[in-house]
Amino acid sequence: MPTRAEIVTFHEEPAPPGSSPWVDGAGPSPDVAVVPPDPAWPARFAEIAAAVRDALGWRALTVEHVGSTAVPGLPAKPVIDIDLVVADPADEAAYVPALEEVGFALRIREPWWHEHRLLRGAEPVSHLHVFGPESPEVVRHRIFRDWLRGNPDERERYAAAKLAASAASTAAGEHGMQYNARKERVVREIYARAFAATGLT
Repeated sequence: MPTRAEIVTFHEEPAPPGSSPWVDGAGPSPDVAVVPPDPAWPARFAEIAAAVRDALGWRALTVEHVGSTAVPGLPAKPVIDIDLVVADPADEAAYVPALEEVGFALRIREPWWHEHRLLRGAEPVSHLHVFGPESPEVVRHRIFRDWLRGNPDERERYAAAKLAASAASTAAGEHGMQYNARKERVVREIYARAFAATGLT
C-alpha cells in the first residue's frame, strides 16, 4: 500500500534520455472528442473486465473501472479506462501474451513511472493501465472517481474543463496528451479538495 505522502504528491518522472514510452511506433491519439455520457459504459467495462479476468485468472489482482466513463453523467472520450493491478508489471511475460490473445495490444511501457504499462483494446475501445500493488496512481484514480461520483458540483466543474479542453485541442489540431495538459490544472484542484476531504492532507 502506498504511503499518504506518495498518494498526495504528484511526481512525474521524465523518460530517461533517448527513451520513449511508446511501443512499436505507437503514439498519442489524435482523437480528443468528448461525447455525452453513455449509460452503456459500465456494461462495456464489465465485458472487458470479464475478458481480462478470464485471460489472467489469479494474476489479475484488481480490475477496476476508472476515469470519466466510470462516473455517471460525466461527458468523456468514449474510451473505457481500466486499472489492472498485477504482482509485477515489469514481468510482461506473465500477463501481456495472455491479454494479446484476447485482443489487447501493448502501446506504452514506462518502467520509470510506477512500472506503468498500457494496453489498448479495440472492441470496445479501452485503455488497460497496468500497475503494481504499491502504485499510488491506483489509489488516486479511485479517489478521483469516487469524489466525482459523490459531488455533482465537482462533476460539473470537471465536465466544463473537459469540454473546453476538447474544443481547444480540436481547433489547434492537438493530440490526447495535449488535451490532458489543458485540463490538468482543474484536475489537480479537484484532487486537492478530494484529498483534504478524505483526510489525506
